[in-house]
Amino acid sequence: MSRKETPFFVGYLPLPRGLGGFVALVSVALVALFAAAALLIGGTQDAPQDAAFRFDYGRQTVTGVVELTPYPLLRVTEGNDLIPPGKTLMMTAAGKSGVDMRAMGLEGKLAQVSGVVLERGTIDMIQLRGGRRGIQAAEGEAPAMQTEPLGRWRLAGEICDGKCLYGAMRPGRGLAHKACANLCIIGDVPPVFVTTQPVEGQDFMLITGPDGTRLPKEAYDFVGQFVTLEGDLERRGDVLVLRLDTPTIALVDG
Repeated sequence: MSRKETPFFVGYLPLPRGLGGFVALVSVALVALFAAAALLIGGTQDAPQDAAFRFDYGRQTVTGVVELTPYPLLRVTEGNDLIPPGKTLMMTAAGKSGVDMRAMGLEGKLAQVSGVVLERGTIDMIQLRGGRRGIQAAEGEAPAMQTEPLGRWRLAGEICDGKCLYGAMRPGRGLAHKACANLCIIGDVPPVFVTTQPVEGQDFMLITGPDGTRLPKEAYDFVGQFVTLEGDLERRGDVLVLRLDTPTIALVDG
């Protein structure tokens, strides 16, 4: 009486003939499983929307009124086909650095700026070109700029550095995202609050400390995480500015 032997795999020996089909089937199943998992995980991530350096626009040059408090803004008075008058641009420099030193002395004055636009949703930032041609005083008298108070708000969302949010990088999650955002904010790149629900028709706003000061260091621990907070909201041109009431900021569980 003969007994059929069950194939047995030994690592240093050739694959038994009876196991070949089984191994091929398992391999195909694993590849399909990992592919499905990748699609599932990718589908749960926040869509970055249309955000990028707009090199396709070419270098843009516009004139406007400079505001340095709390972060450098340009309230455009003489624009072009892509950047109309009335637009408010956040300003940044190459790398993880702001333009505070370069814009110093231009507060409340007309200036001509030139650089590459970063665009996301309804808000824009401009990365200034190097040297004096990136930002320089312009002739003429600066018009008075108005700020519209919008009251106190309680909001949920995420604090992020404006540059990466606008398109220099795709906002992500986790420690790498948080570390990158904090380095940019420490380097004086304007910080932005991304809300879960539109506010006055916008999902993004410049976030500052109380009384329009720089974002306090106490808020750095909350960057790149889902939080709730309260603060006073105002409109400068077409940009919303949220003055954070620091003690109200709190992490949202889950």
